Amino acid sequence: MIVGVVALVLAVVAGCGEKKYEAVPINEEVDVCAICKMQIKDDAYATQLTTKDGKNYKFDDIGCMNEWKTQNGTDNIGMDFVRDYNDKEWIEFSAATYVYDASIRTPMAYGIVSFKDKKSAEAFIAEQGVGQLMSADDLAKHTWTQNTDGMNMGGMEHNHSAEGGMEHGQNAGDGMGHSPDAEGGMENGHGAQGHTET
Repeated sequence: MIVGVVALVLAVVAGCGEKKYEAVPINEEVDVCAICKMQIKDDAYATQLTTKDGKNYKFDDIGCMNEWKTQNGTDNIGMDFVRDYNDKEWIEFSAATYVYDASIRTPMAYGIVSFKDKKSAEAFIAEQGVGQLMSADDLAKHTWTQNTDGMNMGGMEHNHSAEGGMEHGQNAGDGMGHSPDAEGGMENGHGAQGHTET
């Protein structure tokens, strides 16, 4: 009995001593992706992780964060974060719900966007007419291929149109940007119409 009480006390003490990891802000002026070295925009596609020894790595696309994990392993990761597509709130990677489709344009063309709950992800799929619902466990088995036709080299510029839609332009001026249609949406049909940044 005494041994059990001692073990319980030790477990509680150990739990209180656990390090708390928090996401840090994106600084567009200096932050570059740890994998592709592109500028990181303060948008819904940004991800980050902090190692157990306190080092923080930021990425412009969840696919780049996956590449970092492939190269470095996951044993030393204290916490990894993604952002909710709708309000840019940071979410723990394992707690988020994901939508994948090769035609969804993301900075490095991995076609994956993240949401804080399943309902939001399902609403996105219903609105866009494309997308496969995925969990963090599903991503562990994902092939992580890039759709190079939809790659946004140089990051993405978010410019709101008068209709409330969003224009995704290219910093590099390579002509692969999206422009809003007459309804304020996006030409490829895979941007959230009326989506606004906070």
